Amino acid sequence: MRDGYIARYLGREYEASPDGDTVRLYRPEPAEGFEEVRPGRHVRVVPVAEVDELAYVRSVCNWRGQPFIVLAEHEAWLRVEYTGGKAPVAAELGLEEFDYGVYQGWAPKQEVTDLRETRL
Repeated sequence: MRDGYIARYLGREYEASPDGDTVRLYRPEPAEGFEEVRPGRHVRVVPVAEVDELAYVRSVCNWRGQPFIVLAEHEAWLRVEYTGGKAPVAAELGLEEFDYGVYQGWAPKQEVTDLRETRL
């Protein structure tokens, strides 16, 4: 499940982190122009003008007929956050109030429908 920025640079897609006029590109293995910041994490900083595409990617789904963001995956479960905005529905679904107006829970993966990535 992806939830974060991505950038397309020189025909390849990377995890990314925009920072003003630059974008940090990340990859797990060494490559020319990338510096190791810790084992399994390499970064390259490029001007945002050189990036072909910069987008925010989020995984979304429906569970029990309601819209959710997918936050994490563990074995046969998905950690989901309700985006329908109705507290009574969240309560009916048995979701925890993570923060004021923010409802999360674990959904069995086999009950989730329309799982997909969206670009914002």
